[in-house]
Amino acid sequence: MESDKQASQEGGKRQRVQANMVKVFIMGKPHVVPEHATIMRAIEHAGHQIIRGAGCREGFCGACATIYRLPGDFKLYTGLACTTLVKEGMSLTMIPSVPMEKTVYDLEKLKPNVNTILEVYPVTFRCVACGTCTKACPQKLPVMDYIQAAMRGDIAAVADMSFDCVACGLCALRCPAELIQHEVGILCKRLTGRYLRKESKELDDRLTEVRSRQYDAEYAELMEMDTSVLSKLYYGRDIEP
Repeated sequence: MESDKQASQEGGKRQRVQANMVKVFIMGKPHVVPEHATIMRAIEHAGHQIIRGAGCREGFCGACATIYRLPGDFKLYTGLACTTLVKEGMSLTMIPSVPMEKTVYDLEKLKPNVNTILEVYPVTFRCVACGTCTKACPQKLPVMDYIQAAMRGDIAAVADMSFDCVACGLCALRCPAELIQHEVGILCKRLTGRYLRKESKELDDRLTEVRSRQYDAEYAELMEMDTSVLSKLYYGRDIEP
């Protein structure tokens, strides 16, 4: 009787465990993973060691670009592995690096106008305004709109609309015209910072303080801190609304 009761309890435990798991396909192989896991956690739960494609793990760095499909759905979805949760039947793969040619340029020799876009990233003007880049963006940015602004030479508008870009490259991966949208955004943000930014006394004052090595002692103290102490300071900091 006791053994039957114990067997029943064990069976109940197994059922509860199974109820909290989902089946996903990671790079074509089936795995059972926790249902509330992020894609990154699920990959690690399945026994894979992520040695590339993992940076901040907080949705900020864009290193963990991922594409996936869902059962019965023709659409190819995109997301960041560190913030996207797994779903039953999901078939996924991470894209740790999107191949592209980054143009080398001297910012001091460029001007904030459309000719610079044409010179540095001429492929930009192949845009057909299909909107695929916007649909692919895990940050929900108006990627197509800022590319159109780049084609008009509105550098400041590009910098503003692409401000929250994490450079994951998913827009470039899905673009039928083979643009590299996020690199255009980076160029325009650099041009804006160098030539178009509004004067800020507070920023200039802080830069003066940094250059005078006013914070060197605090930097040195942080470098000597234990990781757990740093983590506590980081997550306990005051965050502006």
